[in-house]
Amino acid sequence: MRDAASRFWGQQSKSSNDVSKARMKCHVLVDFDGTIATVDTTDLLLEQFADPSWQEIEADWKSGRIGSRECMIRQIDLVRASPTEMDAFVAGIEIDPGVPEFIRLCTSLGHRVSVVSDGLDRTVGAVLRRHGIDVPHFANHLEHVGERRWRLTFPWARDDCKPLSGNCKCQFATSTTRGLRDIRVVVGDGRSDFCVAEGADLVLAKSSLTRHCVANDLPHFAFTTFAEATDLFARWLDQRVVANGRPFEQ
Repeated sequence: MRDAASRFWGQQSKSSNDVSKARMKCHVLVDFDGTIATVDTTDLLLEQFADPSWQEIEADWKSGRIGSRECMIRQIDLVRASPTEMDAFVAGIEIDPGVPEFIRLCTSLGHRVSVVSDGLDRTVGAVLRRHGIDVPHFANHLEHVGERRWRLTFPWARDDCKPLSGNCKCQFATSTTRGLRDIRVVVGDGRSDFCVAEGADLVLAKSSLTRHCVANDLPHFAFTTFAEATDLFARWLDQRVVANGRPFEQ
């Protein structure tokens, strides 16, 4: 059976194929925890290495009493792990096996892919490298501060971020190609994706992000595996070119 990228190219006419390659440009923003990774790696880290009171802080965040930035600072302060223990933990993180094909589809068609996470850069970077996924990634910075203590800083935070996220994902959705706004595609599963999804041309959604898209009438497809996401995205690209005869332009 041909993969999704092969099916995509085989279904297009030559003219629409040329239009897609030459003019249609997407910026695909992909979440990490619960999306690329099969679990929420930060929660898993806290379950393994933090004082149980991290769950009370989590409840404050879920209720809206605190932002995610404050939540994560307080939770990481409860973690006790050596660098060796931390690296062993990260080495055990698995990803959805369909992720590499999804990335190949995007890059083979000339679309940009960025991994944007409100999680930890030490985890995101190591897992992507281990699986040979070479795309830009942006996450909160986890720093070892001695013995078994860790500190979290936020190189991608913004003061005007409405949910007060550690990593404000909306800032990565403002890219252009040849003076035209790139088509914005968001792939995610949870609350850190809500805001950026509201400005997307397409959302590939799992879990609570799917419910958010339905409730807010956002253009989306629900998926459970990246094999499904790859097929859905390929079909959407094909239909967009054939229906419009040209890429989206703002």
